[in-house]
Amino acid sequence: MIEVIGISKRFKEVIAVNSISFKVEKGKVFGLLGENGAGKTTTLRILATMLKPTSGTATINGYDLINDPEEIRGEIGILFGGEAGLYDRLTARENIAYFGLLNGMDKNDIDNRIKELASILEMEEFIDRRAGKFSKGMKQKVAIARSIVHDPSIMLFDEPTSGLDVSATRIVHKFIKELKNQGKTIIFSSHSMDEVGKLCDEVGIIHKGNIVEQSTLRGLKEKYGEEDLEEIFVSLVGEKHE
Repeated sequence: MIEVIGISKRFKEVIAVNSISFKVEKGKVFGLLGENGAGKTTTLRILATMLKPTSGTATINGYDLINDPEEIRGEIGILFGGEAGLYDRLTARENIAYFGLLNGMDKNDIDNRIKELASILEMEEFIDRRAGKFSKGMKQKVAIARSIVHDPSIMLFDEPTSGLDVSATRIVHKFIKELKNQGKTIIFSSHSMDEVGKLCDEVGIIHKGNIVEQSTLRGLKEKYGEEDLEEIFVSLVGEKHE
C-alpha cells in the first residue's frame, strides 16, 4: 500500500508539487492524470526516493519515505517514459540481469525470471541482441523487464508508453493489467485520458502541482454527469490553463 501525506516540492521559487495526499490500496492502479509540467514526474521521483520532498512524507508498504529510503527501494520498481537508459553494448538479457544482480537476486532466479518476462513481453526474438540498435519499442520492453525483474510489490510507471507505436503500447497495457492481477500496487502517470480510462481504478487529476480532483473513474463520471473523461478533465483544468 502507498499513502502520500502532504508532500510538497519546491525548486527555488517554483512549487512543483503542492501538499498533495492520496492513498493506493494493494492490487489497485492509481492514475495521476495531468498535462506536461503538472507535477506527475516530480511526485513519482519523490516516491522513488530520487528526490527529497520539501515537506510531507509517504509510507510505502509500511516504510517511511524520509526515514527508510533503503527499505523502500527494495519494495519498488520504477519505469520512466522517454529514454530507456539501457547499456547499448550489452544484450537485452545482460541489461536485465545486471539489474537483477543489483537487487540481490542469484543467477538461477535471474535466468528463470528473464525467461518468463521475455515470453510475456514478446522479447524472445531479440533477448540476446545488443541494445544499441533496438527500436524505441524494443528498448521500452527491456526497460520494463529490467524494472520488475526482482518482482517488486509496488510499481511506479511515469508515462511508460511515451513515443511507442500502437503495437508496443498494447503490450505495455496488457502487462500492467497482468501486474494488477498479480496483486501489485501501481501508480501510473499519463496525460492520455484513454490510457487512464483503460487501466486505472482511481484517478487523481493534477494541475500546477495540486490535485484538483480525486475519485474512482465511475465516481468522477457520476459527479460531473459526463461519461467522457476528457470533458471532465477540461472542465477542471482547461479554463485554468495558461
